[in-house]
Amino acid sequence: MTGPRVPTAAEELRAAGLRVTAARAALLETVRAGDHLGVEAIAGGVRDRVGHVSLQAVYEGLHALTAAGLVRRIEPAGGPARFEGRVGDNHHHVVCRSCARVADVDCAAGEAPCLTASHHHGFTVDEAEVIYWGLCPDCSTPPSARALRST
Repeated sequence: MTGPRVPTAAEELRAAGLRVTAARAALLETVRAGDHLGVEAIAGGVRDRVGHVSLQAVYEGLHALTAAGLVRRIEPAGGPARFEGRVGDNHHHVVCRSCARVADVDCAAGEAPCLTASHHHGFTVDEAEVIYWGLCPDCSTPPSARALRST
């Protein structure tokens, strides 16, 4: 028994009203296959799929995909922008203070915006973005324990 058919990157681009190009399809596929990737890593993944593409084209493509809601841009304080393919749900992130690793955290409080602002200043709030900070398992394990684990 098979699940529902997953649309191709080209079909998703068309459905979002974007022009379909090999670079844009590769960009979407790279972000979806990655794990909170930075622009340089995304550019490398796109180049692996389609050959040469300029960094400017990657930035422009990411802007278009983000505006269309196909990818999500996150910007942890003090770090570069990261992109992810997990969109359309209400989730947050945890960031390692040491190595900057980013992981998804499901919202514990329900549907978006999942948190209520103490004062909304007349805004209609539709999303809350929470970033938890700490140390990932690798960075919180003393180096001597890491050496023992790897043997």
